[in-house]
Amino acid sequence: MLAVLIVLGTVALVVWQPRGLGAARAATLGAVVALLAGVVHLSDLPTLWGATWNATLTLVGLIVLSLLLDAAGLFRWAALHVARWGGGSGRRLLALLVGLCAVVAALFANDGGVLILTPIVLELARALGVSRAATLTLALAVGFVVDAASLPLTISNLTNIIAADAFRISFGGYAGVMLPVNLVVVAACLGTLLLFYGRTLPRHYDVGALPDPAGAVRSWGVFRAGWLVTPLLLAGAFLAEGAGVPLSAVVAVCAGLVWVVAARSAHVGTRAVLRAAPWNVVAFSLAMYTVVYGLRGAGVTGAYGAWLAGWAAHGTGAAVVASGLSVAGLSAGLNNLPALLTAILGIQGSGVSGAAREALVFGAVVGADIGPKLTPIGSLATLLWLHVLRGRGLEVGWGEYLRAGLRLTPPVLLAGLLALWLRLNLG
Repeated sequence: MLAVLIVLGTVALVVWQPRGLGAARAATLGAVVALLAGVVHLSDLPTLWGATWNATLTLVGLIVLSLLLDAAGLFRWAALHVARWGGGSGRRLLALLVGLCAVVAALFANDGGVLILTPIVLELARALGVSRAATLTLALAVGFVVDAASLPLTISNLTNIIAADAFRISFGGYAGVMLPVNLVVVAACLGTLLLFYGRTLPRHYDVGALPDPAGAVRSWGVFRAGWLVTPLLLAGAFLAEGAGVPLSAVVAVCAGLVWVVAARSAHVGTRAVLRAAPWNVVAFSLAMYTVVYGLRGAGVTGAYGAWLAGWAAHGTGAAVVASGLSVAGLSAGLNNLPALLTAILGIQGSGVSGAAREALVFGAVVGADIGPKLTPIGSLATLLWLHVLRGRGLEVGWGEYLRAGLRLTPPVLLAGLLALWLRLNLG
């Protein structure tokens, strides 16, 4: 029970962050307690670092890249074009915004997407003069989609990278399974948003009130570099693993190329971008894995793995549902990173192999990416989203968020798990 209590206490500190403690410091405090209590040993740390360093450095590199492109005005330029393509229709605007969020999350990770797109969408809503309800709907499209639709590539979410590293899933192999699943999830996100919030959107908005997209670009050199580097990033991710090059190195090279161009620009503060990079996510990831690793020694992950193995014996459909729903529930209640790490340790110790193990792993990823949207504490991206909204004067209470989470999450999660089952069975 000591290991379980340490996990619960650490998650509580990460979520509530008393006196500005911060997520990384809270997780580090939990890791220190786990080490002092003996539920994790110093000899385990090299193993834990080996499991997390590539994923966390990849995420840091992606966010640095996205911050550079945001400073150059690329994302604001894209959002203004999306608003113009909406042609004055609120529903069409929502559909295009969902597509933009899905693309940004796929290429630049969910955390970077929520930090960059949320303030841009709020500025867009202010320029169009829409109501608070419509503004919240557009903000929900960002906050929900960047997490739920962060399935398609390993680089789209920290959880994806960790799972792919843990089970040695190649970039191409992962994308081959999850790209079609993500298309279904994006469609489900749009459908549920329109069903529950479509009536809040204006039937018509004034396109003429929007500024010229070209005016949003602060550095055309960095802007063009972003368009050139993005396909290089994807190609490098596909090819690097065959050459034994870690994904974090590919991302670092791409971010470095854009940084070199940005350093020559008078309109992009490269030092400020580096200072704003989430370096603390490295400590957070390692510390959380350390805390959760204590559950293995306590037998918790073994029991969970045996439970998953029992369901997997009934076929891939049962494996997908058991893994996906259980990780989604743990993510909503505990935060998705400890939930996925618990699932990884459970699956690794379950003895399940072949197609059943693949179903458990991918089901866990779907649950970890979509399930946390049920509650405000489910993912750090959601907490960041709420913080950005509050800072921009749009206060969203936990009760209001929970109502949205209960409406949007279950149908999207079930659609994602069904799509995954079909993909694994139909090939």
